[in-house]
Amino acid sequence: MRETEVDGLRITYERAGTGPPLVLLHGYVGDGPATWRPQLDGLGDDYTLIAWNAPGAGGSSDPPEPFGMAGYADALAGFIAALGLDAPHVAGISFGGALALELYRRHPSVPSTLILASAYAGWGGSLPAEVAAQRLRQAYVLAGLSPDEFVRALLPTMFSEGTPQESVEAFGASMRAFHPAGFRAMANASAENLRDVLPQIAVPTLLVYGAEDVRAPLPVARDLEASIPASTLVVLPDAGHICNIEAPEEFNTVVRSFLLGAVGP
Repeated sequence: MRETEVDGLRITYERAGTGPPLVLLHGYVGDGPATWRPQLDGLGDDYTLIAWNAPGAGGSSDPPEPFGMAGYADALAGFIAALGLDAPHVAGISFGGALALELYRRHPSVPSTLILASAYAGWGGSLPAEVAAQRLRQAYVLAGLSPDEFVRALLPTMFSEGTPQESVEAFGASMRAFHPAGFRAMANASAENLRDVLPQIAVPTLLVYGAEDVRAPLPVARDLEASIPASTLVVLPDAGHICNIEAPEEFNTVVRSFLLGAVGP
């Protein structure tokens, strides 16, 4: 595991492959390498993949709890600059997708393309107000649980029933290492409303969702498709929220095709 420092925060990450840079942003549970293992292993012939651990996850430092999505986006921009990455592709899943949106708002020259998987315009921008509020309340309760209780409460919502057990267990192991303070910080950021940035997006944008996702269901996907100019939506059948793990070959094929079409060979 590699690390760098951005504004006093230690940020750890895994790097693999060669080619144009593709920065990978995990959700608000788990960490970067566990979330993106199928892409780190499967796309390295074509891209340099960088799976960061957001502040508050993995081996990275905890941020202040009122960090907000703006704080995460500025830390991400600083991370990309620290690694010397020039106009990388940026892919985010769930919370990571919302983070990619805020990165574009605050640093629009940084990403050359966006890949938003199982993403929200923040819970407040994609879910009914009562659902968004309930998720934030739940997050504060979950942050006080033991690692095993935390996994039992959240893991069943992440995957569809047909997912191989070894894939589920590997992701669950990364969830057990959650940071309570970091988890609360990411939950607070997740709860924001980012809808106003959607019509501003002027880079090629791919949306990838699982048809069986119970956390970011298809109405959320179709709303983002309608709101982001020139975006493309791909739905992976039989996949749930962590669709890149559930359908890795299909996900990687869709990403390759999109990036080739967006920037050429």
